Amino acid sequence: MAAPMRSITFACKFCGREFLQNVYVTRNISLYNYSTKHQSSKWESVIGLEVHAQISSESKLFSGSSTKFAAPINSQVSLFDAAIPGTLPVLNRRCVEAGVKTALALKSKINQVSKFDRKHYFYADLPTGYQITQQREPIGVGGQVDFIVFDPTVSKEPMTKTANLVQIQLEQDSGKSLHDDEDKKSLIDLNRAGMALMEIVTQPDFTTGEEAAGFVKELQKILQIIGTCDGKMSEGSLRVDANISVNKPGEGYGIRTEVKNLNSIRYMVKAIEYEIKRQIKELEAGNKITTETRNFDVNTGKTIAMRDKEKVLDYRFMPEPNLPPLHIYNSQSLPADIPSDRVVLTDQLQINIPELPSEKRNRLQKKYDDIPLVTIATLVNDDSLLKYFEEVIKDGKRNVKRVASLLTHQYLGQLKAVEMQAEDSPMSVEDFKEFYDIVDADVISTETISKVLALMLLRPGSKVKDIIEKENLYQITDPEEIKSLCKLIIKNNPKLVRSSKRGKVAAFNSICSRVMKECQGKTNLHKVEETMEKLLKEEQI
Repeated sequence: MAAPMRSITFACKFCGREFLQNVYVTRNISLYNYSTKHQSSKWESVIGLEVHAQISSESKLFSGSSTKFAAPINSQVSLFDAAIPGTLPVLNRRCVEAGVKTALALKSKINQVSKFDRKHYFYADLPTGYQITQQREPIGVGGQVDFIVFDPTVSKEPMTKTANLVQIQLEQDSGKSLHDDEDKKSLIDLNRAGMALMEIVTQPDFTTGEEAAGFVKELQKILQIIGTCDGKMSEGSLRVDANISVNKPGEGYGIRTEVKNLNSIRYMVKAIEYEIKRQIKELEAGNKITTETRNFDVNTGKTIAMRDKEKVLDYRFMPEPNLPPLHIYNSQSLPADIPSDRVVLTDQLQINIPELPSEKRNRLQKKYDDIPLVTIATLVNDDSLLKYFEEVIKDGKRNVKRVASLLTHQYLGQLKAVEMQAEDSPMSVEDFKEFYDIVDADVISTETISKVLALMLLRPGSKVKDIIEKENLYQITDPEEIKSLCKLIIKNNPKLVRSSKRGKVAAFNSICSRVMKECQGKTNLHKVEETMEKLLKEEQI
């Protein structure tokens, strides 16, 4: 059966443009059960995102002011940023290159001619009374992002999904209002005024907060890899607005609300999930959802209404008179009379785009089809870890799947425990190879692996054999020694023994865990269980 097609209207808050899209609904719909005292209903949730990524540039979009983070208030403001009459915008070439490079990486179509517009609205921290943006002809249209979703409510295994994009546009940021509640005053910091942003608008292709999180994580990684945005949400370099609605299956899309300025992936998930449940609760109570803008309160975990959007705002869009159309060329289409050093060439930017996360995942899946997707995704998420992995397996002497498992579980876990990044690890590739060979030879037990890794990280330069020798961490393999340990625990725990002999699994597991504790995990748990089972069957026990 062909997928159903819906015509939907999707509006971007910042550019004010409404997009009429024919969307084939091919995604997996997530159904939320929200039970009231009297009834239970199933709902579909629909989510679209607007991501505002600050371009990594030393100066602003239309002025030479610095973009350094956390600079003193109003210390990075040019005459143009402050809207002094007579000042004119000068387009930053670096920002254009970043916008085009991002559009190419996201598989968008580059508009050969794009234009800037004025969007008029009045905020205290917008000194001009308008924002320079790209409403009619943005730098890029369309595009796709493949991403990974880890959502246990839908599937125990990670899933690969695709988000479709509406457009990518360049625009300037506004300043920041600083509110002093005690003195009841508001001050303005214009350091951010004029910062270069890329607004990346998605189709409403998400159904849960986890899906939205998977997309934002992927986008964040892509922007960092290609060097167009540092992706630091805590510093405001990446902010998300989420448009959310719910409807019953088979019905049209519901009224949407917008949750603004989400600067944390974790809080974004919480905000989306709360808003979905809130809308369902309202509808099941017989109330209507109103089109409004909301904020997320991190202290209460709830979204709060800011202002309604029932009335269509007249932004009085007009072409920006002080900026000519922006022409983008490639080497073949470049006119002979235009010097190449004065334009942005798409093919030159394309060749400088490195292998992207989805491409890395696909490559690894094809080459190592026995490695689980979740393990591949973990490797790809950390470039240093992936390079480490590829160096370890390069000589072909070690089991690829087991190397990947050791790196993404025990090794990565110990790095996090000591608050260390993979790129800063003192453990060389040769050290890990030696460690792997010892593990593979059963010199140490599975339970001791993490302890040995931790000691290697805490003792830079130490050899794994020296650590095992010094700490006496060799695996206990002598059957008689294992039997002796089991007998000791049996003797000291008569109640557990009786319960175990009556078939209590928990009691048996408790006895075995006490054996492991007694030997500090230096033996094989499976061998302990086998030995214990035999001993408990003997009549004299």
